[in-house]
Amino acid sequence: MHNLEELKGILASPKKIVIIPHQKPDADALGSCLALASYLQKFQHQIQVIAPTDYPKFLWWMHGNEKVLVFEHGKEKIVENLILTADVLFCLDYSDLARIAPLDKWVSASSATKVMIDHHIDRKAFAMYELWKPEAAATAELIYDFICLMGDEKLIDISTAECIYAGIMTDTGSFKFPSTTSKIHRIVANLIDIGVNHSKIHHHVYDTNSESRLRLIGFALKEKLVILREFNTAYFALSSADLKAYQYKTGDTEGLVNYALSLEGICFAAILIEDTDKIKLSFRSIGRFSANDFARNHFSGGGHHNAAGGRVNGNKLEKVIQDFTNLLPLYKDKLLASV
Repeated sequence: MHNLEELKGILASPKKIVIIPHQKPDADALGSCLALASYLQKFQHQIQVIAPTDYPKFLWWMHGNEKVLVFEHGKEKIVENLILTADVLFCLDYSDLARIAPLDKWVSASSATKVMIDHHIDRKAFAMYELWKPEAAATAELIYDFICLMGDEKLIDISTAECIYAGIMTDTGSFKFPSTTSKIHRIVANLIDIGVNHSKIHHHVYDTNSESRLRLIGFALKEKLVILREFNTAYFALSSADLKAYQYKTGDTEGLVNYALSLEGICFAAILIEDTDKIKLSFRSIGRFSANDFARNHFSGGGHHNAAGGRVNGNKLEKVIQDFTNLLPLYKDKLLASV
């Protein structure tokens, strides 16, 4: 991080600090925010984590979750005031303010010191201070680095460590993704030495399913999985009616795309989900095929080389499915070479 000493000087006295994850925060985004909040509170800063949207119930166990302000209609003035009067804004797990809509307009207008900590590929500079490393496995890894850079590794307690561990665990696919380095294992070893119960965290995140979520996954696997062997591709497409039939809640489709990617011979997988006014897409790949390039070039998205997302506003699900499948012949050679 450039100008770290300047930032240390800013944080040397109590400040009003707002910490913001991206829309629909996952374990890495929320865990990073709550870990950072836990750390900064030790210096008498006034901290508020503001989530642009809701997030899965299986993340509510994290220390500090009860204090998170989730933006919704009716809270506009409260959120606007908190952001515009903040001394410091931390933006975690995104490097494009479009990822925090509708909070982006207030963050852009704020005169606060802005700090961005992120590991996504497509960076759009907006912050005065950045800890941006696309090669990092998780933003939570960078939060650990940030605390160490501040000279405060010994201040990482169990509550902070648990949030960091959750972010690293999920963004490395439980340590199976290529981004899992020896450094990651050393960090995790340190977190376990601090007192993290890794089995408990895994249970919270992966083994606390609702009945409706399991039935939705079963339905998707039986009825909605499409396999296109000629392109080494598989995908799910879920309509709003499908989601309604299984009492969908935020997080219920988390990880579903990975079932498609787990098929033998498949190197590219997608899930298309119909929302109120848009179609949300998530892409996963293995090997050299870039899910990030595919999402960025065709679906106004991006992310990581093997994991990315996108969206299409206004179109019907059937049209987006057709657009997606019509693109595959253009990438056939790359898809066939990636297995």
